[in-house]
Amino acid sequence: MRIKDIFTQKKFSLSFEVFPPKREGNLENLYTTIQELKEAKPDFISVTYGAGGSTREKTIEISSTVRNEFHMEVLAHLTCVQSTRHDIAGILDALKEHNVENILALRGDPPEGTKIFTKIAGGFGYANELVEFIRAHDDFSIGVAGYPEKHSEAPSHHADMMNLKRKVDAGADFIITQMFFLNDCFYNFRDRAEALKISVPIIPGIFPILNHNQFTRLVSLSGAQIPNKLAEKIEKNKENPEEVEKYGIEYAINQVANLIKNEIAGLHFYCMNRSRPVKKILDELTLRR
Repeated sequence: MRIKDIFTQKKFSLSFEVFPPKREGNLENLYTTIQELKEAKPDFISVTYGAGGSTREKTIEISSTVRNEFHMEVLAHLTCVQSTRHDIAGILDALKEHNVENILALRGDPPEGTKIFTKIAGGFGYANELVEFIRAHDDFSIGVAGYPEKHSEAPSHHADMMNLKRKVDAGADFIITQMFFLNDCFYNFRDRAEALKISVPIIPGIFPILNHNQFTRLVSLSGAQIPNKLAEKIEKNKENPEEVEKYGIEYAINQVANLIKNEIAGLHFYCMNRSRPVKKILDELTLRR
């Protein structure tokens, strides 16, 4: 089923994001995690795409396994990085052959070792161009990324929102946001989108904090604002991993509970290839409903 049809049929969706392991031969552990996540009855599993297309083949392989062996809907990531139109067309054909009908279309980050994204000859420079190409190629359901706190390269919130509108106007069916820890950032983002008549579902991306090093690295990369109390708690317990995870899960529970009260279209968890913390969050939320 195409994800756009899921949103038509359901008022609320649940999804999880996983990433291909960097080491060869580690897919078995990932597949075990996905099977465990399946118990939560997600509407789809999202599979990321490595920087510079470094995990392209694994992304296709994992997406195919999720769709055809685990019988779950899957959202395969696809970026513009280091790919020509011909390359992209080949990937789309491969995904279609594996019964993958949903794509998250991204410009992508610059390849490792570079700071500026550079469009290659015969490629795309912006995500809206990729969306338009996919839409013309075949009948995929297409998602795009949204940035509640603005993309780091956008000169202003308005410019960033106009970029989002271009992606939606090019044919995107839904939006999944980057991680955020302050819900007001998401609500303001949703209001700005509505003001520009962006009417596709907007799904908040939730990142449960599970360890100190992961926290500092990903927050640095994303630029997400961190509440002082949260930052202090994580820093204070950086030598106590169990306490960091416990507090990270507690924070996510409260964050998500507030989002649910404010009529979100769904939840998308960046679960870092771990099932237990996310299932803890969902179990607690079930008790609170």
